[in-house]
Amino acid sequence: MTATASQQATARTALACLDLTSLNDADTAADIDTLCRRAQGPHGATAAVCVWPRFVAQARALLPRHIAVAAVANFPDGSSDIARAVADTLQIVKAGGDEVDVVIPYRQLDSAAALLAAVRAACPQQRLKVILETGELQDPARIRQACALALDAGADFLKTSTGKVTENATLVSAALLLQAIAARPEAAARVGFKPAGGVRTVADAALYIALTAQHLGMAAVNPQRFRIGASGLLNDIEAVLGSAPAPATGPSTY
Repeated sequence: MTATASQQATARTALACLDLTSLNDADTAADIDTLCRRAQGPHGATAAVCVWPRFVAQARALLPRHIAVAAVANFPDGSSDIARAVADTLQIVKAGGDEVDVVIPYRQLDSAAALLAAVRAACPQQRLKVILETGELQDPARIRQACALALDAGADFLKTSTGKVTENATLVSAALLLQAIAARPEAAARVGFKPAGGVRTVADAALYIALTAQHLGMAAVNPQRFRIGASGLLNDIEAVLGSAPAPATGPSTY
């Protein structure tokens, strides 16, 4: 079935805002080579690739500057070990990473402020995305608390999930993060939103695009304010835009 003009427009937006991700335990240098090739496809570039810290230098060398290299810190468990989170962050920065996706210590939110402050200080020039792991927090009050802690620490993005737990991005949790951003005047025009985990089709992406526009305005639906963390979404984007999908980089739950 031929995609409609509206579906193709959504696919182009999703592509431009995609963090093409490979965070499998068994990732190799060859997998990252493939990931970086896929990020520069026939229909345009993704916003970023997201990899383990050990692959940052490789990805940065393979990609043009307009494609950001993001990497994860304190991932995926979100421990309260500040030294570990800072070490991950410094590794990303020293290797030339542009963005740090750090997992908040969601099991021990009382330790989050100190950890996030230390990570922010370790990457003052990088875009900082704070992963809240909303599927584990569950309670809206705890999700709002995690949002407040991340915003207080100077987060540039609020991100739903690692993609490594049972419940990842949902529209309910997404709305809570977007409401938290919109409620703060200093954040409403600056901080971005990233759903991650389980966003596999252009139709899925359309729901999050619409929700972001509802809370932050359509002007926020751009790579500076909106990202989608996914590994498999690119297949559907390419199918909608009329290209057979390139080979996948391997299984991933992200």
